[in-house]
Amino acid sequence: MNELENISSPVYREQLIRLGKKYGTPLYIYDSFKIEKQYIKMKNAFSGVKCFRINYACKANTNLNVLKFLQKLGSGLDTVSIQEVELGLKAGFPAKHIIFTPNCVSIQEIKKAVSFGVRINIDNLSILEQFGEDHTDYPVGIRINPHIMAGGNSKISVGHVDSKFGISYYQIPHMKKILKNTGLKIEGFHMHTGSDIHDVESFLQGAKVLFKIALDFPYIDYIDFGSGFKVPYRKNDIKTDLTYLSHSMTEKFKDFCKEYGKTVTLIFEPGKFLVSESGYFLVSVNVVKQTPSTVFAGVDSGFNHFLRPMFYDAYHCIENISNPNGRFRFYTVVGYICESDTFGLNRKISEIREGDFLCIKNAGAYCFSMSSNYNSRYRPSEVMILKGKDFLIRKRETMQDLLRNIVEIQI
Repeated sequence: MNELENISSPVYREQLIRLGKKYGTPLYIYDSFKIEKQYIKMKNAFSGVKCFRINYACKANTNLNVLKFLQKLGSGLDTVSIQEVELGLKAGFPAKHIIFTPNCVSIQEIKKAVSFGVRINIDNLSILEQFGEDHTDYPVGIRINPHIMAGGNSKISVGHVDSKFGISYYQIPHMKKILKNTGLKIEGFHMHTGSDIHDVESFLQGAKVLFKIALDFPYIDYIDFGSGFKVPYRKNDIKTDLTYLSHSMTEKFKDFCKEYGKTVTLIFEPGKFLVSESGYFLVSVNVVKQTPSTVFAGVDSGFNHFLRPMFYDAYHCIENISNPNGRFRFYTVVGYICESDTFGLNRKISEIREGDFLCIKNAGAYCFSMSSNYNSRYRPSEVMILKGKDFLIRKRETMQDLLRNIVEIQI
């Protein structure tokens, strides 16, 4: 499967259909070859940086096998919860290669991260002060809010002035006072401004902010620019120009290191960039239903399994792989949840028949990881394609899974 990168290929479609029949639908499929391809692409783009690290943003897809695969490629890990930290350690990531950058968590969760020995980025003054009172011997990073509006829309822009993320650069004087009062040492700075960023200038503007701040702190050893790279979701879609970004960022980073007086590590934390295009979500058509104005294709899934279209207004390409040569018609593809759960509105798709397999693309990031049991539906299976073979990497849930943590009482 790794030599077939185009879903339009008949052989590729046949393999997807085979997997749908073998494992049942709904079904997530991840092509490891595409993950590796993206990882190498980014690594090569920044080959001019002496100390460079890719930390996979595992919230995109936390399946243990995906983590293990990226760890084997040489990736570090970006985590945002203590549970992700524990998954990363279980997947084999060394603690020093895991960065924990939570938001609005308790000091107890931060302290638990200390017990695991991972690196920590703190993003608010209250926790910074509390942490500094007890852990002056444990250097931390600081997440800065650069006040930059970046990303595809307001739901995924997280670096603007009113964002809950990061310490505002206007609060640097207060931050310095806390550091002086507690004796806490800073080992790095972090920034993440949003997702689906295609304007490279957003990254460069943020870099300018971080470089300026970092010059006042003589003992840091990394600067972390987060991620948010835009990947294509439709034909001829725009995406982040990685070549331009890497060239511009490399030159500016080298200039910073020269002015700073030593070489520090440049870190990026791609999630969607690494795994989004590797994923396919297969669903079966339950019913084709026509109303006075719309033809609905109702499938055996819903936003309980695939939330992005409803949550982010995200576009995902949908193809009928069972009838690719059928006459094109317009369909609204919907799910079986007792809510409005639209996968695609008024889409031009080859004729859909009941029982057909539909393939939803770009399903590797923020899809299964955001799934739920709403309507008491089971979460689907996941399969990984590795070296041309398919492996079940998560079983489909059963009623036993739904009931596992229920404590029945006498009514």
